[in-house]
Amino acid sequence: MSPFFASESERLDQFPILRKQIYLGHAGVTTLPTCAADAMTKYIHACCADNQEFEGVIADMNRTRVTCAKLIGAHADEIALLGPTSLGLSLFANGIDWKPGDELLCYQDDYPSNVYPWLALEKRGVTIRFLKTQAQGQITPELVAESLTAKTRMVALASCHYLTGWRIDIDAIGALLHKRGILFSLDAIQTAGAFPVSVKHVDFLSADAHKWMLGPLAIGIVYVAREHFETCQPTLLGAWNIKSPNFVTQDKMEFYESARRYEPGVLNTIGMYGMKASLEMLLSFGIDRVSEHILSIRNHLLTGLLEMGFQTLSPLPGSEMATGIVTVFHPDRNPEALVEALAKDNIFAAVRHDREGKGYLRFSPHFYNTLDEMDKVLACLRK
Repeated sequence: MSPFFASESERLDQFPILRKQIYLGHAGVTTLPTCAADAMTKYIHACCADNQEFEGVIADMNRTRVTCAKLIGAHADEIALLGPTSLGLSLFANGIDWKPGDELLCYQDDYPSNVYPWLALEKRGVTIRFLKTQAQGQITPELVAESLTAKTRMVALASCHYLTGWRIDIDAIGALLHKRGILFSLDAIQTAGAFPVSVKHVDFLSADAHKWMLGPLAIGIVYVAREHFETCQPTLLGAWNIKSPNFVTQDKMEFYESARRYEPGVLNTIGMYGMKASLEMLLSFGIDRVSEHILSIRNHLLTGLLEMGFQTLSPLPGSEMATGIVTVFHPDRNPEALVEALAKDNIFAAVRHDREGKGYLRFSPHFYNTLDEMDKVLACLRK
């Protein structure tokens, strides 16, 4: 039984996919809850009775910014409604006035979207340096501190490693960077919506809604701290982010005084309504409660897997750095074959590979999954 729903029927109504399978792929692309689908459908049908920017749409955009700001502890005027995650990260990389000799510190084995925008800066004279971890994805404040140099201008990290599920201490890393005057960029897609994310010590953040925020593709949160609006210049230009009274081009470009300055044109409004509905649901339950439940069921699942002889790349049960991602391998079993076996029992999991090409079985349950479902996964694998 889920602690978030009054009945099993209510849980199934909100997540209809559960009527046919146990879905454990939220670190990839989420299934949509009914509230998101209904919100998008309602907007689409309203667009048949009126134009797509009918009265109220702009106000809903502003309400969505407020909702997104609540999720990460920001101000609404610091939120741009843009996705995917790589778009925001590219805006950060391209918008800063880098100087030859500047250094940027990142992690080569992060998801490629959080590596390639930084690697491209080498053409502008920026030196890209990679963190060297003892265990894949395990990035500590101490490791970051000892990797900095006098030339480090920015550190760009993911809030959670997409393969291993190791979470970073955002506040501790951000605080030590700010003490040294170093910028901090965060790819938050693997934690936003599932675990508390604070931008108190973060300068830039990007996260698409299609994973743990339970939203649609290609809409998300791009956060730029207000004091960095001039530090990070908009590199996508259009009629929406540059003031154009009466749609007339001006002699001088003047950007809006909010994160709207990073939105060049029309937004993914359909996706916006879906993201807003999903985030309102998550916030109504409380992100602390959501994360507590996710940890409970992932620990249960991981404990059972370890008892069966699986080995893991993920934090062990009880670790403060754990997330909903559980990545395992078995010395005698093929991960692709395991995924196929699970699929025959109507259980969705994924296979992911490391740099050496080794395959792993990855589970990523969310708050609406249950202990009973984890037991069914374990029973299937025991067969």
